[in-house]
Amino acid sequence: MLDLNDIVRDTERVRAALLRRGEQDPPVDRIVELDSRRRELIATSDADRATRNSVSKQIGDEKRKPTPEEIARMRETNDRIKAAEQELETIQQQIRELILPLPNLPLEDVPEGLNSDSNITVESHGEETHIAGAQAHWDLATELGILDMEAGASISGARFYVLKGKGARLSRALASWMLDTHSNDFGYTEIEPPLLVRGETMTGSGNLPKFKDNLYRDDESDLWLVPTAEVALNGLHQGQIIEPDRLPLKYVAQTPCFRKEHTAAGRDVRGIKRVHQFEKVEMFRYVEPEESERHLEEMLTEAKTLCERLGLAYRVLKLCAGDIGFQSAKTFDIEVWAPGSGEWLEVSSISTCVEFQARRNNTRYRPAAGEQVRMPHTLNGSGLAIPRIWIAVLENGQQPDGSVVIPEVLRPYTGFDRIEPRA
Repeated sequence: MLDLNDIVRDTERVRAALLRRGEQDPPVDRIVELDSRRRELIATSDADRATRNSVSKQIGDEKRKPTPEEIARMRETNDRIKAAEQELETIQQQIRELILPLPNLPLEDVPEGLNSDSNITVESHGEETHIAGAQAHWDLATELGILDMEAGASISGARFYVLKGKGARLSRALASWMLDTHSNDFGYTEIEPPLLVRGETMTGSGNLPKFKDNLYRDDESDLWLVPTAEVALNGLHQGQIIEPDRLPLKYVAQTPCFRKEHTAAGRDVRGIKRVHQFEKVEMFRYVEPEESERHLEEMLTEAKTLCERLGLAYRVLKLCAGDIGFQSAKTFDIEVWAPGSGEWLEVSSISTCVEFQARRNNTRYRPAAGEQVRMPHTLNGSGLAIPRIWIAVLENGQQPDGSVVIPEVLRPYTGFDRIEPRA
């Protein structure tokens, strides 16, 4: 959530930053107007309370009963205080409702632009290879008998799928290898969070109210299925003060992710690139603001390292202001090359959200004993999205005889080094 004080003190900067993101006519003037009235109400209420306390003290000091005039005056004062409190509550709610749908402000070094055409490739690793006769995963995996799109559609409808045999084991192996790598090599604490979360937790992560129509919800319990483990990891310390010397906190989790994907209608619908349910390993950090940029670079390096150990060609994109996520202040995407599909697949987004999520969650930390609390920065990143990595491993590993060679790092987890064609 944006800081109300920033909006009031630096209105034009905030307006310009929101326009950079593509926000049309952001309601900053209305927020400033409401805040002005909020301050007036606080001032008048404080003055009325001071008057009431002064009269009460005077009557007490004089050890007498209040006069009828004093009683009438106090009633009028109490009525004004009550009316002001009611109006103040309404105004504060209006301000919150106006601020909550506003996205985070992009950092200064985020490229200009309103869509993916303005994203900048900042790094490449490996070559865009082309394999003679290469098949896309939806044909290759179906022929191998490890992917069944028809069964997924029969069970659940369009854009669901079923993995079978070595395809399911490969997916499980990817998740286990990633979790072990993050925990053993990169120092993360593994978390197994709930998959259903409260509305407050969704709001704290930035998914509500903006993306309500893209989320799955259980109406009876008013619980929401997570669109990513980021939501639950961001909620681990909501409403808490993190004690001194505990930052940075580094968490990793593997969860299913549930998304309606209304905004993606007609895009990437072949195969399993864009589906309603998929597995992902998620990195999440709480850090001191001064260390935020360093941690962003570390997380980017970790995600790249996973791609390198799998032997995949990748490129890193720095996203423009109009293409970063709602809660993000800066994002790097990692895309891997899939020679069968003939395209680059996004497998990770690494973002810093600065204090945006911490403010929504009321998450704070105490830098040292006796010091005032501050808001930490939160960072998140896919480490990695499993279906698209599954695709890349499959399409890059395909051989002339129709088999698929498994990357060496995964073989202790799969128990096999090759997926053979069906007889």
